[in-house]
Order: sequence, then C-alpha cells, then structure tokens
Amino acid sequence: MTSFDKYASEYDSWFCDNHNVLMSEVRLVAATLKDAPGPVLSVGCGSGLFEMIMRENFGINVTDGVEPSEGMAEIARKRGMTVAVATAEDFDYPAGKYGTIIFNGSPSYITDLGFVLDKVYAALPEGGRVILVDVPKESTYGQMYNLAKAVGTWDHPLLEGCYPMNPYPIEFVKQANWRTTAEKLRLLENAGFCGLSAMQTLTTHPLYSNLRVEEPQEGYYRGDYVAISATK
Repeated sequence: MTSFDKYASEYDSWFCDNHNVLMSEVRLVAATLKDAPGPVLSVGCGSGLFEMIMRENFGINVTDGVEPSEGMAEIARKRGMTVAVATAEDFDYPAGKYGTIIFNGSPSYITDLGFVLDKVYAALPEGGRVILVDVPKESTYGQMYNLAKAVGTWDHPLLEGCYPMNPYPIEFVKQANWRTTAEKLRLLENAGFCGLSAMQTLTTHPLYSNLRVEEPQEGYYRGDYVAISATK
C-alpha cells in the first residue's frame, strides 16, 4: 500500500482547500494539451481530478490513465477514466497508441525517470509528444518541500510563517524526489526528444499563490509549477 492509497481522500481535500492553486495548475495543463496530438495518456493520473475539470471546463477529454495507487485509480474510474494500476516504470506503454503522454505532478514520484522516458520515446509515434509537469526542485515550492521533507514535518521553527495555511500533506512530501528543470531537460534530450518548450504558473510566493488564479506564461524561470513539452 502506498501513501496515496492510505491518504487518497487527503489528496482531493488539499486541492479543494487550495482551489486557486488547483485552477492555476489546471489552466497550465490545459494550455499544454490544447494542440497536443491525441489520444492522450495521463501517467500518474491520481484521482482523475485534473482530467475531470479539464473535460468539464475546457473541453479536453483525457480518458486513459496509469496510476500506482488502487485507491486513487478507483476514484478516477468513478470520474469516467479507464485506469491501469501500475507504476510508470512497470507499465507497458503500447506502441503507437497515444499521440501524447503526460506526466502531471508525477515525475517527482518516479524513481528512474530516464528509464521511463526511454520507454515513452519508444512507444510514441513520430511527432508524438511527452509532457512533464511538476514542481521544479529549484523553485520556492521545491525548496520549501525539501526543507519540510528534511525535518520531517511542517511544524518546525525553520518553516514557521513560510508555508501556506493548508500545506501539501507531509506524507506525500516525504515520498517525493523533486528534480531541477535542467535535469528534466537533460533527461528528455538523452531519450532522444527535441523541440523542447516550457510554460509556467504559480509565480508568486507559496504564501500567496492561493489568492488568485493565474494564467499560464511561457518559460520556466519564475514558476513553481512548470510544464515541459518535447516531441519525438
């Protein structure tokens, strides 16, 4: 059983408590998928929350997912998705079936991201796209999460007054391994991908990122949630 099985309800609850953060992130993901070749596979789809909102609010239909947590996968199925229970490393990516494979919020929970990207590259057709969306290690959120992970709690003097009212559940923080944007770019290039581009959101300090919904911006220099797209 993973932490995401044990705390599946907390995952959705956190996003409900941080609705503007959620919608900023959804807008970023929707922007990256707007012109992406289909069909789309969502790896690490969680509870299918993002996919449900994109379908209802943006007309973007992502029905297929991969998720290692049975508890999360069951919630996603109730939201209309077809979900295979597997890790990103173990999943057998079908050759030529998907035009785009997206990892939204999941790269930091993949132990061997380079291995997975090699498998994705082999499975995608020519012109297919991979999208990595996550918190960069070098970002304010990334540094805050790594500090909380190092001390094992949000309730620590070093973090006092520095994190949002409802921080990401510490159980999820402890499992993550955030990577820098530079590292993800390098892994994509090593796998053979080209045409790399990036979009970003959550450009204010985490204390204030839930005050309003942000529109996605080009680049990755300021955002605490960054989407990198690359083409085969």
